Amino acid sequence: MSKSHASDTGTPTARYVAEVVRRIPADQRGDVADELRATIADTVEARGPAGPEAAEREVLTEMGDPIRLAARYADRPLALIGPGLYPTYVRLLTVLLSTVLPVVTAVTAVLDVLDGQGVGEVIAGAVAVVLSAGAQMIAWLTVVFALIERAGAVGGTWTPDDLPDRRVPKERDAAAYAAVAWHALLIALIVWQHTAQPYRTDGGTRLDVLNPGLWSGWIWPILAGLVGLVTLDAIRAVRVWTRSLAVWSAVAQAVLTLPLAWVLYRQEFFNPAFLSEVNGGWQTPDSFCTVAVVGILAVGAGAVVKRFREARD
Repeated sequence: MSKSHASDTGTPTARYVAEVVRRIPADQRGDVADELRATIADTVEARGPAGPEAAEREVLTEMGDPIRLAARYADRPLALIGPGLYPTYVRLLTVLLSTVLPVVTAVTAVLDVLDGQGVGEVIAGAVAVVLSAGAQMIAWLTVVFALIERAGAVGGTWTPDDLPDRRVPKERDAAAYAAVAWHALLIALIVWQHTAQPYRTDGGTRLDVLNPGLWSGWIWPILAGLVGLVTLDAIRAVRVWTRSLAVWSAVAQAVLTLPLAWVLYRQEFFNPAFLSEVNGGWQTPDSFCTVAVVGILAVGAGAVVKRFREARD
């Protein structure tokens, strides 16, 4: 088979090459197409002049699915979560489903019991929470790990940091799992209390625990900061912690901490209607809010310092 014949748009080789190059970056297509045509033509020619069509078919079969070949040229993973990340993904998912999900389910069941609902209603509510919240946890953790896989957070260019004595220590690994569970629990509780409105007044009115007005403003950076911390904690569990990741962690911590401290300082974090129901109109002292704000800022700053120390170790 001649190379000019291989370039004929109707030949199997031409169709194979077209399938490969249309899936790789435009600046690589010309070189890859030429390389593939030459490789196929030379391999077919080396198998002898008899039956070139059969030889061409054999060569293309041996080269395999053009989608897989294109992924190798473009250095893009085909698996949603590759083998390098999958064990950690399973461990983190197990942590979430065995800690966060039971907590949210138990809180829902307790509130349903306090509302005077029957056994059947309590069980039905718990099952609904398990199905909905569990599905959300699986979906979002899968999205996080798929993004990590495609961003090259693991298994990138080798550096001396990848030597065995720089691998993630076991205690840091466990701390990362705990941090993922804690931040995921906070996200779940914030969203759940808004959608379920768990507190019921004597008149039967359902209330958010947190101020509903936050959903038109400050709750979004708080949630964004929590999502960022979950993502970075997941990365922290699977790779060596670096200064650049510590910087991103500091940004996520600031996005969470500063708005949270602000709404606490302004006493806008909790739903006023909820507070008037549970404390009989008692006003929270300003000093209490000040202490809470200082505590939130101190915890956030401590977390940032800890992440930079881990990057230096």
